[in-house]
Amino acid sequence: MTRNPAPKADIHPHVTTWHGLEKHDDYHWLKDDNWQAVLHDAKLLKPDIRAYLEAENAFTASVMDATKPNQEVLFSEIKGRIKEDDSSVPSPDGPFLYSSSHVKGGQYPLVKRRLRNGGEEETLFDGNALAAGKAYFSFGGIAISPDHKSAAWSYDDKGSEFYTVKFRDLATGADGDVEIQNTGGGAVWTPDQKYIYYTLQDDNHRPLKTFRHKVGTTQADDELVFEEKDTGMFTGVGQTRSRRFVTIDVNDHDTSEVWLIDTTKANVTPMCVAPRQTGFEYELDHHGDNFIIKTNKDDAEDYKLMTTPIDKPTLENWVDLVPHRPGVFLVAYIVFEHWLVRMERE
Repeated sequence: MTRNPAPKADIHPHVTTWHGLEKHDDYHWLKDDNWQAVLHDAKLLKPDIRAYLEAENAFTASVMDATKPNQEVLFSEIKGRIKEDDSSVPSPDGPFLYSSSHVKGGQYPLVKRRLRNGGEEETLFDGNALAAGKAYFSFGGIAISPDHKSAAWSYDDKGSEFYTVKFRDLATGADGDVEIQNTGGGAVWTPDQKYIYYTLQDDNHRPLKTFRHKVGTTQADDELVFEEKDTGMFTGVGQTRSRRFVTIDVNDHDTSEVWLIDTTKANVTPMCVAPRQTGFEYELDHHGDNFIIKTNKDDAEDYKLMTTPIDKPTLENWVDLVPHRPGVFLVAYIVFEHWLVRMERE
């Protein structure tokens, strides 16, 4: 293969002023002013930018052409060190055991289930089939409805990390017509399976709004239940293991805040557990009449577990359950009906 000449980007002087200082950028033109729309549709990229990027790609391909045999050897060697047809340990949920697996030569998982008491295994999602013919495909999340008849699942087929949620009938394998666009990928069902909660990403890819969607309606009808005003924070929606509470988690790298929606009550206005304080982190789960909280409160740099009543969850009611022990790092914990399991590193 003949090596392509190295492309040279055109120079277009461009000056901006920040705080009284001039910034000169001869290559400012390589940033498409319409970049938000380009994330949704790559065909909207300006022709001159596309032409330059394609020239860069062609140059890279020509430079790397002589290494192709070595690339194949290395790739085969890497694949030889993994189990291509690996599968997960089945996870019990209701009457079913759910699992995922891969097939040799496939890039995407197969999500399966079978009854706990035996029977044939059924494939609910075939990632390889869903990705067929697409230049890019990524699963977001798969949320099974409480009655195990439906799934709210999400995918990104553009590489933009804007995920589309669809609803699948698990008996037929057919997806409904309703789609929820531009989500963060996750979805949470309410116990009556009439609603799901999800986080919407704005044009700048910031997950700041949480919506409630009534199953069977359109996205335009969705109800905004929470909006984070600080664009430096990230939000995500989840649920306690008991499924009673929907959680809206707000955080940056060292600060967190949790808002709760009690699905047993008609009011869907979220309640803040403990207002954010810089450097203060916590997460919680539900058990009986209490929340169990992992936190760094009181300078617990290796974290500790605390508990508080669900009807009085504010900070002044928190008490130690597993006190902080310096040098013993609390990695994670899981709340079961009769057991509390924690992982520690010492």
